[in-house]
Amino acid sequence: KVSKKQRINVILAIIFIMGVIITISEPDLQVMAQQIPSVPNSVLIIVVASGVGIFLVLAVLRIFLQISLSTMLMILYVGIIIFSFFVPKDFIAVAFDSGGVTTGPMTVPFIMAMGIGLASARGDKNAVDDSFGLVSLSGIGPVLAVLVLGCFYRPTGAEYSIASVAEVVTTQDVARVFFRGLPAYLKEVAISLLPIAAVFIVFQMSSRYFKWRHVKRIIVGFLYTYIGLVLFLWGANIGFTPTGALLGSELASLDTEWMLVPIGMLIGYFIVKAEPAIQVLNRQVASVTNGTISINAMDRCLSIGVSVSVGLALLRVLTGVPIQWIIIPGYIAALILSKMVPKMFVGIAFDSGGVASGPMTTTFLLPLSIGVCEAVGGNILTDAFGVVALVALTPLIAVQIMGVIYWIKM
Repeated sequence: KVSKKQRINVILAIIFIMGVIITISEPDLQVMAQQIPSVPNSVLIIVVASGVGIFLVLAVLRIFLQISLSTMLMILYVGIIIFSFFVPKDFIAVAFDSGGVTTGPMTVPFIMAMGIGLASARGDKNAVDDSFGLVSLSGIGPVLAVLVLGCFYRPTGAEYSIASVAEVVTTQDVARVFFRGLPAYLKEVAISLLPIAAVFIVFQMSSRYFKWRHVKRIIVGFLYTYIGLVLFLWGANIGFTPTGALLGSELASLDTEWMLVPIGMLIGYFIVKAEPAIQVLNRQVASVTNGTISINAMDRCLSIGVSVSVGLALLRVLTGVPIQWIIIPGYIAALILSKMVPKMFVGIAFDSGGVASGPMTTTFLLPLSIGVCEAVGGNILTDAFGVVALVALTPLIAVQIMGVIYWIKM
């Protein structure tokens, strides 16, 4: 029998390991790693995964110690903003983007479920308020990790390259292009999921916690996850990402390039509907608020937020405005609002920022922004990157404004 302190240490060690393993298997991170020049993919993935693991431990300690989420977020974001002035400017937008791509279809369900489980185990009246916030804190780790990498790597001179849309004439040509790339994604996803499967096998063999019927359901869940991730990466990398870049370059060639902003806002409004992790968040918010904040209300709120962020991202591409001019006032506004809304909405808002910047943003909106930037002759690292960071920012403000409305209704 171990002491309570030893049990907590064991729990935190397991959470760190699981955070690292889950992040390594995140498909968004695999996509992002290929888009950051001059940093080896393996180095970036390991460092970012370690950052998620460390900050996931901090998020769990916050629940145990009942530390105010808004206070913790304020300290961490102020630190990030100050630190960003001491790294090469080419890494700033990339760093803020990395915080969004690590909260995707693999990490969000795991982290949110763990937060609700830990908060419910605490059992006090503030447990529900503290059940949210793990996603937002876990997303800070990658930002700091990439900012630190910026002190050791120099992206200047490295060129970003994206796959072009394949030349096809018939349906058979399309099928041939897709099936040529399938074996690579079958292998890549299998390698990504192997550590998670290994952890489950070791846990089951040592504890015999799950009965056989539960084991069968988990095996089927792994199979569904494997098939889904293969299909996602397969379609995104071969079809979706090149199409986004092509669409961006074609839109930039319009006679009135400023039309890109409203067109981008329209794309941003509807693309939220396709984010898989958004649906997980919306259902949990509806459940926690007993339906006072409905799934449709969350959908509309996040759609408006992402629409504004995509418009700002394309405006940056056209004007070359530094991302800090938008990020710093935006986070200041979000942190001020966090002191004015119910505690539960602080966690929901900052979680929604990470959830909204999921696979659709990484595989479509970022290539779209890069395509526009290439067409107008901008700097891809400083101007095109940053769209994920902006998508992660605007929902913080939108959801907290909805929190004020919720408070008035109550």
